[in-house]
Amino acid sequence: MIGNRFIKYDPNSSGKSKFEQLLDIFMQLLTYTNGDVSEALQWMNELDKQYQLTDSEYGMGDFIDELKENGYIKDDENKGQIVITAKSEQSIRKRSLEEIFGKLKKSRQGDHNTKKTGQGDEISPDHRPFQFGDMMEQIDFTESIRNAQINHGVESFSMREDDLQIRETDFKAQTSTVLMIDISHSMILYGEDRITPAKKVAMALSELITTKYPKDTLDIVVFGNDAWPVEIKDLPYLQVGPYHTNTVAGLELAMDILRKRKNTNKQIFMITDGKPTCLKIGGKYYKNSFGLDRKVTNRCLNLAAQCKKLKIPITTFMIASDPYLQKFVTEFTETNNGRAYFAALDKLGSFIFKDFESGKRKTVY
Repeated sequence: MIGNRFIKYDPNSSGKSKFEQLLDIFMQLLTYTNGDVSEALQWMNELDKQYQLTDSEYGMGDFIDELKENGYIKDDENKGQIVITAKSEQSIRKRSLEEIFGKLKKSRQGDHNTKKTGQGDEISPDHRPFQFGDMMEQIDFTESIRNAQINHGVESFSMREDDLQIRETDFKAQTSTVLMIDISHSMILYGEDRITPAKKVAMALSELITTKYPKDTLDIVVFGNDAWPVEIKDLPYLQVGPYHTNTVAGLELAMDILRKRKNTNKQIFMITDGKPTCLKIGGKYYKNSFGLDRKVTNRCLNLAAQCKKLKIPITTFMIASDPYLQKFVTEFTETNNGRAYFAALDKLGSFIFKDFESGKRKTVY
């Protein structure tokens, strides 16, 4: 007979294998190195020297071998270097989700509740009498039988149309979201890395939507001098360029994307740390990095007003504290009737998560 087996408790043990412990660090480093495996492994070796991450039984070479065996990295013969795989890209997104949003319990798909009831696909606690045209699947037989017993007695049981009760169902609102990320040079200026938290938020939000709200759509738009879409799988490799901030181009592209989406509920999330400084007129760039140029900001405000007419709210997450920039963001938000958060980098993820969840509050009928 096998009974309980007791072992000495080790408070320093996390219950993870050496490979799993090193994998956590490696995945974090990949986000900072924009998916560069060689640079991440160099950092791993430096950390190993300083903090003794490995020992005589399990070395860094063993870790690299296990990364390959488990399908996290592979040799790219065309590039002549080691690269991460799709498995690693997904793992980074999952870890970002856990880090920023916490361990979310998996819920029903398309879980965007609205106040509208009818032939939906989520059960509501509310009941109503049967009406012509209701489906058999909507009948709550427990409540209907109970009504029949009350109305006609138990001994001579019978059920009539007046006894039937229908269980209401709520429609699950589907939402199309465009997440705009500022990749101008200021996102890494002044000794502060602002692009990595933005990337983590984008990866976490994409993983949240694809797993918990698969009926929703999420598009990622990056903007510098110009704006262009990026695939979810490309997020770990996203990096800042020598760009100005063409907010207009980002908004125009986001609006073009949302026009093609069939969902009624549409929204734009914009992460930026600076003022709009660039505008493309014809084939030339109009730039002014020294202040809030009305030629640029007026175009931003016009687009905010257009989005309001199209019932597309814009939520701006401003990771800068300059009063004159906050004043512009406030004016931009009022024009769109949207929302604005002046968020610290460590609070960015929680702000976006809360706003995305509460975004289900508004349904355009």
